[in-house]
Amino acid sequence: MIDTSSPARKKAPATAPRHPRLMKTLAGFLLFSATAATTMAATPNPAKTRAYIDKAWNTLTRSMDDCAALADTKVAGHPVLYFPANLPVPTRLADIGKRCGVDVEKLPRAIERLGDIDARKLPAQGLLYLPHPYVVPGGFFNEMYGWDSYFIVLGLVADQRTELAKDMVDNALFEVEHYGGVLNANRTYYLSRSQPPFLSAMMVSVLDDPASFADAEARRAWLARAYPLAVRNHDIWTMPEHRAGDTGLARYDDLGSGPVLEAHDSDYYRGVIKWLRAHPADDPGYLLKATQHPDDAEAARLKQESCDVRASKVCAGAWYDGYRLTADYYHGDRAMRESGFDTNAHFGPFGGSTHHYAGVGLNSLLYRYERDLHDFALQLGKAGEAERWAKAADARKAAMDKYLWRAQDGMYRDYDFVAGKSSPWPYITTFYPLWAGAASAQQAAAVRGKLAVFERKGGLSMDNRPAGVQWGDPFGWAPTNWLAVSGLDAYGFHDDARRIAGKFTATVDRGFADDGTIREKYNMALGNADVKVSAGYSQNVIGFGWTNGVYLKLQEILHHAKTKVAPAAAEAR
Repeated sequence: MIDTSSPARKKAPATAPRHPRLMKTLAGFLLFSATAATTMAATPNPAKTRAYIDKAWNTLTRSMDDCAALADTKVAGHPVLYFPANLPVPTRLADIGKRCGVDVEKLPRAIERLGDIDARKLPAQGLLYLPHPYVVPGGFFNEMYGWDSYFIVLGLVADQRTELAKDMVDNALFEVEHYGGVLNANRTYYLSRSQPPFLSAMMVSVLDDPASFADAEARRAWLARAYPLAVRNHDIWTMPEHRAGDTGLARYDDLGSGPVLEAHDSDYYRGVIKWLRAHPADDPGYLLKATQHPDDAEAARLKQESCDVRASKVCAGAWYDGYRLTADYYHGDRAMRESGFDTNAHFGPFGGSTHHYAGVGLNSLLYRYERDLHDFALQLGKAGEAERWAKAADARKAAMDKYLWRAQDGMYRDYDFVAGKSSPWPYITTFYPLWAGAASAQQAAAVRGKLAVFERKGGLSMDNRPAGVQWGDPFGWAPTNWLAVSGLDAYGFHDDARRIAGKFTATVDRGFADDGTIREKYNMALGNADVKVSAGYSQNVIGFGWTNGVYLKLQEILHHAKTKVAPAAAEAR
């Protein structure tokens, strides 16, 4: 398969803008990594991995006071910092803009819900203001990402960096209040989509840490302010655009259309067309015959059937061998990026049918979210609202059992509600219901019995279908390994949890011994960081925030074996 590196999450442009402070920060990070690589012994050493993580938190931390935080390494152009329309711009922010050479602008209007502002109509794309420091994933990702942040917060709490963990959650709540929801990341080109909904779980991580608040009164006051914002963020997933037909379940979606705005050229989309032309039997109908230089009549038709070639240079350039991509493909491409699984082959080639699926992962997260909202409401004395959330969670579980549970396979499977059938392929998200507490004891045992489908030398692979994409076999990721390990542990499968935790942490240790860095993804078959992706996003970025966090949590599993079932799992049994 060919390399069609994805611009969504996330590919640095060949001509990325150079910002002196940012380049200095990245250079320092790389120097630290190189020094570690040359001075350490080749033998994996968890103590050295741990020392790297301690230093990496500081390296990966950004704030609006730091010029390095304001540049975008993925999109060329003069940096712009946008501030909410309904808030006065602080004097210090204007001063920072002058000092850092950044334009400080207000958004054109207040945002009530996701998608209220069409980012295509902004004069320039830019960074969205956040009030507190935050940890970025790593490498060229210079903003706070949606689902990355949950695993980063877990690590910060585990590492007793309580203030920074709480800052991260407060930033996510600020996004909900002023930008319509927890965003893919705090950039204007993400104003049309969210990411996997971990906000309530982030809140729980902070609320459960005694060091987060001065006293019980401060804790309750924070929860009282955060709870309605958490509800508002949940409402994103019950919008018509996010409903999976009449299943009662949710799907991933993006409220924009056409090629994503963060695509700096047409290379990715041309690569998709080339691959589909070379594999016609695998084309679900993503290709549309069209000319390279359409006249006005054809351009008007393509605006409905494909994308607007007159308004988007990326759209205009997305042509190869007599073909363009359909509007439905672009819809799925955007939804795939909201899912965080970019790029995968599980929801159609290049994830182009993601919006057709009620996903096991998403609906497990929402079940857990609704259980968390129930608990928050009880803590605030809102018994009526607590009952409503309990009923919502129960209804979602019933729908999951109806559409997603496959007793004959002993797995949860994603459901294509457009075609009216389950996915024929297993995916690592079958473990998510265990993390969420949505599985019965019998379902959990059946899923546990399928570990061999995913388990490799280095931990759990995404699936068992090598397709050359990063969210597929033989590759594995910290977040999916953590959710599976945590879920298994919660249902009493402690030996399995510890075994997989040991495998994945050993993989991180081996990778670190090899090159002195921690990566965003790993090769589960080899048990190292040797990742060669042939289709889609192909880099293996260093840093790396969520791997750091999960590593610390897996070490807790290894060194402090749990002796009781987690409350959510106990309720579900």
